[in-house]
Amino acid sequence: MQEISLLQAHMTAFAAGFILDLIIGDPYFLPHPVRWIGSLIAFLDKKLLGDASDTQPDPDKRDAAAERSRGTLLVIIVLLLTLIVSAACTALPYYLSVTFGIIIESVLTCYVLAMTSLRRESMKVYHKLAENDLEGARHAVSMIVGRDTAVLDEKGVTKAAVETVAENFSDGVIAPMLYTAIGGPVLGLLYKAINTMDSMVGYKNDRYMNFGTSAAKLDDAANWLPSRLSALLLIVACVFCGTDYDAGRAYRTWKRDRYNHKSPNAAQTESACAGALGVQLAGDAQYFGKIVKKPFIGDDLRPIEYEDIIRTNRLMTAASVIGEFICLAVMILVLTSIK
Repeated sequence: MQEISLLQAHMTAFAAGFILDLIIGDPYFLPHPVRWIGSLIAFLDKKLLGDASDTQPDPDKRDAAAERSRGTLLVIIVLLLTLIVSAACTALPYYLSVTFGIIIESVLTCYVLAMTSLRRESMKVYHKLAENDLEGARHAVSMIVGRDTAVLDEKGVTKAAVETVAENFSDGVIAPMLYTAIGGPVLGLLYKAINTMDSMVGYKNDRYMNFGTSAAKLDDAANWLPSRLSALLLIVACVFCGTDYDAGRAYRTWKRDRYNHKSPNAAQTESACAGALGVQLAGDAQYFGKIVKKPFIGDDLRPIEYEDIIRTNRLMTAASVIGEFICLAVMILVLTSIK
């Protein structure tokens, strides 16, 4: 295949993968590469760190440098294996036929994106709240957040769901979309590996304080630009989503509160979403039995309600579609310039 044809094939697969995710998402009964990556990380976590936090719970009394080195080794192994496998799975089908290559790349692109899965899981929380089933809502939200959910009231559950959709819009949709647009499923899956490592070992708790340093820093770097572009997409999407959203307020809140988080990236999209809806997000939360102090994001212009879960998903979907069209437009410009 010529270079120009490869780009056309990539564009076709990129669009088809987005449509697949938009329509069906990730079926539970099918194997998922991110789950395989997660299993690899768990295996390496056990082999490289073992029971260090159990035999010596205080991280200050353990060999911090050795744990950081082992954490870096985990990152290298995961990225290297992900690169090899994803490159083979993407390239080999094209040697058989262009059509088969496009089909496989489309499926892999669908796997990289998580918009429909994020919407589906957050809507489980919404339906439980709509049924006045607080325990069911707590359980549903515990599947998508890291905080302790047993102590949350209805408002807390709703905030957790809205914050998760807003934050994960960046690392679950726009970041993988951008990386896949640039480097196909290979770069997209490498990003997912980075993000999965951070979600599994990047915690600043006693076990991972040292071991997860490399994973956490790499994730911060990989998400720096996508998180900011994601916030801008949410602001633009307000214009197309109706009177429940305020683009001007979203922009002002983003400018003011985008660094109200320990992570340099997490509050970017949360602040844009809070401003768009006119609600207050974040604040103190409980993790592993400990209260973690967090600044508020947004203004408490009205009480948050479970309908805000639907509103956040609508905003995320609109912003995702805009992001997809922008990526395709850039690809068309590149294709035109090559011609």
